[in-house]
Amino acid sequence: MKKLRRAVYFLVAAVSVGCILSGASRVKAEDQELIEDGIYIGNVNVGGMTEDQARSAVEEYVAGLLNTEFTLKGETGSIEMTAEDMGVYADADSAVEEAVQVGHAGSLINRYKTLQDLKKDKLVLDMHLSVDKQATAEKLYNHADELAVGAEDNTLVRENGEFQFVPGKEGVEVDIVGSVYAINDFLANGWNGTDNEIALVTKTVEPRGSEAELAQVKDLLGAYSTDFSSSSAGRAKNVTTGCSKVNGTILYPGDEFELCKTVSPFTQENGYELAGAYQNGTTVESFGGGICQVATTLYNAVIRAELEVTMRFNHSMQVHYVQPSMDAAIAGNYKDLRFKNNTDAPVYLEGYCSGGVIYFNIYGKETRPANREVSFESETLSVVDPKISFELSSELSLGTVSVQQGSNKGCVAQLWKIVKVDGVEQSREIFNKSRYQASPRIVTIGTKNATAESLAALKKAIATGDEAKVRSAAAAMKSKEEPEEEEPEDTEEDPSKDEDKKDDSQKEESNKEKPQKGETDKPSEGDSQKDDSQKEETPKDDNTSQKPAEDAETSQ
Repeated sequence: MKKLRRAVYFLVAAVSVGCILSGASRVKAEDQELIEDGIYIGNVNVGGMTEDQARSAVEEYVAGLLNTEFTLKGETGSIEMTAEDMGVYADADSAVEEAVQVGHAGSLINRYKTLQDLKKDKLVLDMHLSVDKQATAEKLYNHADELAVGAEDNTLVRENGEFQFVPGKEGVEVDIVGSVYAINDFLANGWNGTDNEIALVTKTVEPRGSEAELAQVKDLLGAYSTDFSSSSAGRAKNVTTGCSKVNGTILYPGDEFELCKTVSPFTQENGYELAGAYQNGTTVESFGGGICQVATTLYNAVIRAELEVTMRFNHSMQVHYVQPSMDAAIAGNYKDLRFKNNTDAPVYLEGYCSGGVIYFNIYGKETRPANREVSFESETLSVVDPKISFELSSELSLGTVSVQQGSNKGCVAQLWKIVKVDGVEQSREIFNKSRYQASPRIVTIGTKNATAESLAALKKAIATGDEAKVRSAAAAMKSKEEPEEEEPEDTEEDPSKDEDKKDDSQKEESNKEKPQKGETDKPSEGDSQKDDSQKEETPKDDNTSQKPAEDAETSQ
């Protein structure tokens, strides 16, 4: 009898609980279960919703979060990044599935207890927020320098011909991978939607270069010098300034040197002045004009040290301080001199100016045989003669003749690398090829108050392309229309600041008489430098053509 009563009791209890659960588990017409009241997924109340409705609600909530800004704190500062920047998303399917199971899974007793708890308080489930790890890592990488204290590498200074070791300092940088997971965990572990500051993971960075490693820097690997003594004051300052910014650079094995990054910006605040530069086949005044002589001199030291040149461009027109194909130009972000330390030891770049000469010496650990000699020889393959251009100016006095730009021959050239062992040539290879355009001689003739008849005669002379005939026509025009003036027949002004006023025949004779100079590393005959008399004519100062050096080859 007792057993019967006990069985009846359990049967009634089971039916009662079942009825409660059945009532709580409301069923729609299409037999889709509803989520129990009081259940939240993150901040989204999904009670009474179907799976599809809950999923849509979660997705809509996450879409509304994309403009939310988070503050990511590093060692030296912080950056702002939105949820959209980090590619934040939710695993809505998992979250909704978990919500549906509440009160519908497990034993009858556990279901009953869960439903009773929901009547007293809400149940908040994880939304399973995550970030796009790749996108977040890229964003952090782009801002890493703003959040870190860079390590200062151990280095050297060269004083009185000796190297002295200078210890560096530790740095702190963002651990990109660790920080991505820290951000992900912050969002995934119950982010409440209000606390938006996240601490990034950082790590200590040791300075590169031990004292023993830097002690290997003692051998002269390559050297070169060029003369800028005839330069204007502004150009000379630019050469000296650029050289000083390169001096003392240490490249560890595998490091790449970028000259533009090292010497820029080309501004007065950074130590540069206006000087001649090449642009679109003509010469203009630019801040930093002359910095290409720094590039060229360094390039020649680098190739003699046999470091790996990764980027080099020749000038658009020939320069006077080295032979064709021995130059290196920099301009904007599209022409640069770059090279790598392809040795197994650090290298040290020494640069200085003295007596109007710029010197570059590259020191490191010499591993090449002592009986091996490297030299470079320039060869001109073809020459393009320059043209002459005549311009008329109604603003200049009648019959005056002014040379606005001297001519420059164009050519195609190549540079040979020659290797000798014990004085015997072992190899001769083409190292680079260069093409230089010719620049025209630009002559301006004043035509102020000229008559139609005089202009016709002048234009007829210009059509011949003969400068002598043009000058004669200009003089005749001046004599005919202004006989009372006693000005010289030819008021030509050679705008060059770096050389005496000479005509072309005088310059050619001077080139034959003056000695060659420039290279400090046992040059072959083909390597010897052109002297100052070989310098091409440069334009007059013209404030209307003052352009930043980034837009021109700073070659003059």
